[in-house]
Amino acid sequence: MDIAKRITELRKEVGENRKEFSHHTGIPVRTLEDWEAGRRTPPEYIPRLIEYQLKYEELVKSNKKD
Repeated sequence: MDIAKRITELRKEVGENRKEFSHHTGIPVRTLEDWEAGRRTPPEYIPRLIEYQLKYEELVKSNKKD
């Protein structure tokens, strides 16, 4: 899968627009825009790092409920 498409999918999975996702992940909005539009290519590890962050946050959230 294309790296840019995966980043877009991850953003949509959490239901955030680019600005919200930028704030959430610490990635500048302009960078996200460029990645998603295909103007720049992010390093291959970036989608994995974002996935790990989102999974970790979900784990922490579910542990707090217990």
